[in-house]
Amino acid sequence: MSSKSAVWAVVHAERQALINDLGVIAPAQWGTPSLCVGWSVHDVLAHMFDVATTTRLGFVRRMIAARGDFDRDNQTGVDRERADDPAETLAAFRRVAGRTATPPAPLATRLVEEFAHGEDIRRPLGLQRDYPVEHVATALHYLAKTSQKWGGGKELAERVRLVATDADTAIGTGPEVRGSAIALVLALSGRPVWPGELTGPGAAVMPTASR
Repeated sequence: MSSKSAVWAVVHAERQALINDLGVIAPAQWGTPSLCVGWSVHDVLAHMFDVATTTRLGFVRRMIAARGDFDRDNQTGVDRERADDPAETLAAFRRVAGRTATPPAPLATRLVEEFAHGEDIRRPLGLQRDYPVEHVATALHYLAKTSQKWGGGKELAERVRLVATDADTAIGTGPEVRGSAIALVLALSGRPVWPGELTGPGAAVMPTASR
């Protein structure tokens, strides 16, 4: 289990790493479709800025305005925070990268946010990162026990046994699914992984994408 201070240290490091990666991409790449359906790379970054500046009280007010619709609130946040120039959105994210504001949710969601959205952006751009596997495993455990309606993958995890090949982590019973911890995080959060990235008799139930 990751401590509060350790989680925030990882969150801040992941934000800075993403800032560094995005600081050198070509202007045209900002419009690349991300792993989040309907959102570009630029949209995902705007969402990450929005989340990084959302307080507990602010989240409650926003959900009232969105009538409890998480998707509507997320889209409203993207539309509000996405600048016309992606460089401005990146600069804004850089200014808040060290914050510890958070919606009223378990701290592990901050890890899920950084790891999953980091891959939402990096994979379509052909970028790679070695994530801190201990903390990716924490995110994986959180997703495995959290319902899909709250952004988790409990329903999927209950059908298989998840085995992270790069971490001392195995979750559940049933047909085995083997893969890196980050690939399992993506799959449990409803994102497609590359063909062959997950193996084992249970892999067929996991979402995949074509290269």
